Amino acid sequence: MKLAVIAGASGFIGTHFRRELEAAGWQVRSVGRTTGDATWGDTAAIAGVLEGADFLLNLAGKSVSCRYNARNKAEIVRSRLETTAELGRAIAACRVPPLDWFNASTGTIYRDARDRPHAEDDGELGSGFSVDVARGWEGALAAAATPATRKIPLRITIVMGPGGGVMRPFVNLARLGLGGAMGGGGQKYSWIHVDDLIRAVLFLHGHPELHGPVNIASPRVVDNRELMAAVRRNVGVPFGLPTPAWLLKMGAVVIRTEPELVLKSRWVWPAKLQDAGFTWQHPDMDGALADIMAGDR
Repeated sequence: MKLAVIAGASGFIGTHFRRELEAAGWQVRSVGRTTGDATWGDTAAIAGVLEGADFLLNLAGKSVSCRYNARNKAEIVRSRLETTAELGRAIAACRVPPLDWFNASTGTIYRDARDRPHAEDDGELGSGFSVDVARGWEGALAAAATPATRKIPLRITIVMGPGGGVMRPFVNLARLGLGGAMGGGGQKYSWIHVDDLIRAVLFLHGHPELHGPVNIASPRVVDNRELMAAVRRNVGVPFGLPTPAWLLKMGAVVIRTEPELVLKSRWVWPAKLQDAGFTWQHPDMDGALADIMAGDR
C-alpha cells in the first residue's frame, strides 16, 4: 500500500486530499497542531510518521483570509516557515525518507499581471507582504537538507471546490444581486479545481524528471468580470451590480480580510504541467462551477 503524509490535513484542501487518496487505496498519515499521527514540536514523532512514505504534502499555514495586522502577519509567516523547517529536520532524521516533498507555495509570488501570463521559467516575482511570505516559504524548503527527497514548491492559485473554499462569498454576493465585476473587473483570476490540484500532485509524483517550482493553475484563466458572470449563470441570476474598488476596501475591513485577495491580478501559466502532458479534468470555469455547485447541493 502506498503511503502519503499530509501536514495541515484538516483544512479545505487537506480534507479533499485525504478523502481522495484513501478512496484510491492510499494509506494517509497526518501531522497537525493538536491532532494527527504526530503533532508540531515533536520532531522525532514526525520523522516516524514520514518513515518510508511515498510523498509528503505540506499544506500547513494560517489562512491568509484575514486582516494583515502585525499579529496576523507574524503568524502567517511563522506558521509556514517553522513548519517547513521542522519537516526538513524530520526528513533528515528518517532512515528511509519520503521520495517526494510537495510543499505549498502560492501563485501570488508573481507580480500583479495584466499584460502577460507568468510561467515558472519567465515569471516575474512581485513585491509586498504576500510575495515576501512566498519567497520565505520557498526559501525554507530550499534550505532543508534532504538529498534523498525531491522537493517541489507548488505555486498554487486560488483553489475552488465543493464544501466551502473561496466560492461561497462569490455565490452569496450573486444571490444578493451584487455579483457584478469587482474593482475594474479586468484583473486576472488564475484558479484550479481541487480535483485537478490532487491529480496534479499525483502526476508530479509519477514524473520524477520534473524539478523546481510548479505552477498549479487551470490553463484557461478568466478575468474578474468573466468569473462573476460565470457565477451568476450557475446560480441563475441574470444581473449583478458591480462593486467599485473603494467599496471593496471598506467591505474588507468589515469582514476582516484583505482587498488584495480580490483586486490583485494573478495571471499564472502552468507551463511545466502542460509541457509534461498533464490534462485537466476541469479546465473551464463554467464546467468547474457546475461541478462545484452540484457537489454543494
